[in-house]
Amino acid sequence: MFVMGLDERNRELLARTPTGRDCRFHQLLGIEELQRGEIDIEETLAAARAVLDGFDGTVDAIIGYRDFPITLLVPILCAERGLPAADLEAVVRCEHKYWSRFLQAQVTQAHPPFSLVDLDADTPEHGLDYPLWLKPIKSASSELAYRVEDDQGFETAAARIRRSVDRIGRPFESVLERVELPPEVAAAGRHHCLAEGALHGFQTAAEGYVHNGDVNVYAVLDSVDFPGNPSFLRHQYPSSLPEKVQEHIRDISVRVIERHGLDHSTFSVEFFYDLLQDDLGIVEINPRLSQSHSALFELVDGVSNHERMLCLALNEDPARADGFKGEFSFAAEWYHRRFRDGLVTRVPTTEEVEALEKELSGVRVRIVPSVGQRLSEMLAQDSYSFELAKIIIGGASELEMQAKYERCVKGLRFEFEDDEGGHKRVEGVTGN
Repeated sequence: MFVMGLDERNRELLARTPTGRDCRFHQLLGIEELQRGEIDIEETLAAARAVLDGFDGTVDAIIGYRDFPITLLVPILCAERGLPAADLEAVVRCEHKYWSRFLQAQVTQAHPPFSLVDLDADTPEHGLDYPLWLKPIKSASSELAYRVEDDQGFETAAARIRRSVDRIGRPFESVLERVELPPEVAAAGRHHCLAEGALHGFQTAAEGYVHNGDVNVYAVLDSVDFPGNPSFLRHQYPSSLPEKVQEHIRDISVRVIERHGLDHSTFSVEFFYDLLQDDLGIVEINPRLSQSHSALFELVDGVSNHERMLCLALNEDPARADGFKGEFSFAAEWYHRRFRDGLVTRVPTTEEVEALEKELSGVRVRIVPSVGQRLSEMLAQDSYSFELAKIIIGGASELEMQAKYERCVKGLRFEFEDDEGGHKRVEGVTGN
């Protein structure tokens, strides 16, 4: 199996799955080649083909678990070799924010009001009420997505997006040339944005797969923000929502995935749930599994969601992943973040991390930045914060997980040189 952007963490997760134990995994291009700077799609495809053609053995599957452009490159490469994979056009329908909203509106009311915004217009307009979100037609990891409260904020966000939209917009446009776009979608070029009403409430997500046209939602998870900030604090499994709400989430997910025509693929559908109005709103649809959830399934269910992806890649029924049991009742991936830029001058040592993991059962820590790196130069960060550490935690309850997280943050010592004055700062528990 060739894995686009394979890293050691996911290699270990893949190798521990029932199917993965009988597979050999090979990296198909590194993550720097796939997500750093502006990607040339044709050059990247040529580089991937050279690796596959030069392999002295059979290429039995090509898979990927990361965002753009990997989600789009895998279907192209698989189609060329006759390997099982989702259809490229179906994946594009999910990835194209305006096209996806257009399709969602045909089968459900669980979406915000939305409109196209032409960034090249003399005076860009959106026609919606504030607050709203302004996003490129295609982005990744919330890159260039801004919450807008008023006209001034809208103009500022539009200007920021206009300056940087080509990094993803141009390669995405080259992929769009490979599919037939309906007229409504063809009008949305890379210098168009999606404006949509701001959803609010409790964040949650459905994860599932489609096998031979049968849509299966096997999990509902919660995503919890930092208080007063749209950056994730943790992804948690299983969901704490009432079963009736979870059933509604599953039903909407099945309908929208079927409408997008997605098949032979894993997926996740992100929602906001308004408890007071008992109302659901779709944030976005991802035609891939969420690797942020992988270790959580392993801790609670006994097998990572990577298992479903591997089954699909080998044209086998992913239902074989059902019936396992993990060690913990709850699990979450927690984020330790900093909310302003800075130059990293110290990160926790390997010994410090290993000591924490030994002290706390069900805890695994991954440090994100490196010494000498500027936080704003890290890959795949949102518009409001920078990841310092990702902390996987299993526990008997949410309270136990919270206690383990606070102990980890207290024990993980980072130092930075701030832009103001160049002085060093040691991060405290809040990670500010």
